[in-house]
Amino acid sequence: MTQVREISSSLVQARSHNGSPVQSIDLTPWDLQLILHGPIQKGLLFHRPKAKQTYIQHLKDSLSSTLDLFFPLAGRLAIVEHGDSTVSFSISCNNAGALFVHAVAENFTLSDIIDPIYVPPIVTSFFPLNGSKNCEGTSKPLLAVQVTDLVDGIFIGCTMNHSVADGTSFWHFFNSWAEISRGLNRVSKLPAFERWFPEGIKHHIRFPFTEVHQRSDDIIPQPPPDRVFHFTRENIAQLKAKANAEVSNSNNKISSLQALLTHVWRSVISSQRFDPKEDVSFLLTIGARSRISHPPLAENYFGNCLHVGKITMKARELLEEGLGNAALELNKMVALHTEEKLKGLYESWIKSPEFIRSSGFKSNSLGISSSPRFDIYGNDFGWGKPVAGRSGAANKANGKITVFAGAEEGSVDIELCLPFQILETMSNDPHFTVFASI
Repeated sequence: MTQVREISSSLVQARSHNGSPVQSIDLTPWDLQLILHGPIQKGLLFHRPKAKQTYIQHLKDSLSSTLDLFFPLAGRLAIVEHGDSTVSFSISCNNAGALFVHAVAENFTLSDIIDPIYVPPIVTSFFPLNGSKNCEGTSKPLLAVQVTDLVDGIFIGCTMNHSVADGTSFWHFFNSWAEISRGLNRVSKLPAFERWFPEGIKHHIRFPFTEVHQRSDDIIPQPPPDRVFHFTRENIAQLKAKANAEVSNSNNKISSLQALLTHVWRSVISSQRFDPKEDVSFLLTIGARSRISHPPLAENYFGNCLHVGKITMKARELLEEGLGNAALELNKMVALHTEEKLKGLYESWIKSPEFIRSSGFKSNSLGISSSPRFDIYGNDFGWGKPVAGRSGAANKANGKITVFAGAEEGSVDIELCLPFQILETMSNDPHFTVFASI
């Protein structure tokens, strides 16, 4: 008998969708670089609603109303094959519907999910469309929701096509759905769907047909276990102060997040005993929304607006030259991503497309997704705030770091996907745990 049993499955369309104001949305290089990647999978745990018998229908109805505002999520991807062996992708706003699954995990409680040291494997089953890739959005829903009943709570898991939205847009949708669900007459901010293209760039971006067909069948390896480490606001502040104090010319510009991520990076590398001369790398998602002004992006731009930056150092330098030195290098890498550089990378992709893959990182690399700035605990659907957030299996691989805002203001939860032995070594390392709750 499976641990999670599906009760029902249906498609939810936008409630009053009588023809979208926009029929088609062309994808940008920011979107297209993720076409062979997996979707975004994030979800929230809640205490059980009091209206046990009616909340499923209520969530369906509020989702339908939310799709009126986020109508591309009810559509599908459209692919056009051109005569020169290239293809182009767009979003067809056809209101084909989002998938809504109601399931039950009859023997599991909230504490069964949040109390274990390692994230229970059953959490993977709380998300729909497992194993899918973004390029399959031509036939599969761009948005899929699964509501799983637990003994004393529920989990709302959301799978969203990553070629349609990034983390900022994902949580914009989730926050808006929660607002509509709890009865607000209007959402805090409306999405803007016009994609960003620099002057002189054609909207219908083409790339080789073989890229999709030859690479979409990549085998994704089984990810190692993942574990959540909690960092309090006070400990993060100490890390920031320590990093800036170690670097005489930092001028306090190393951020809290940069100091925290560097602390995690150093602990992971220290736990693996690398050759001091070996290169080690850290990949960081850099948002472009606040960095581009000509032409400016809409404040509520809905889509992908990101670039993956990379910093590489010798293991010896990372571990022996202090937290501040590595954190400052991370800060410099981020600062290099000016408007000019981001535009250059954008235009470079059109000439020579490169795709982000789901195959994981090398043993000497770590990569981060998500952000502590996303509003996780403000998602009240009408029966209280979430208890915790968790991610699904999509894009989860060795070396993946997922960052969530913590339940207490200013705190951060770091979900690490690494081999068991490394996670155990880290949890027994006093240099790491002095700042982390395990």
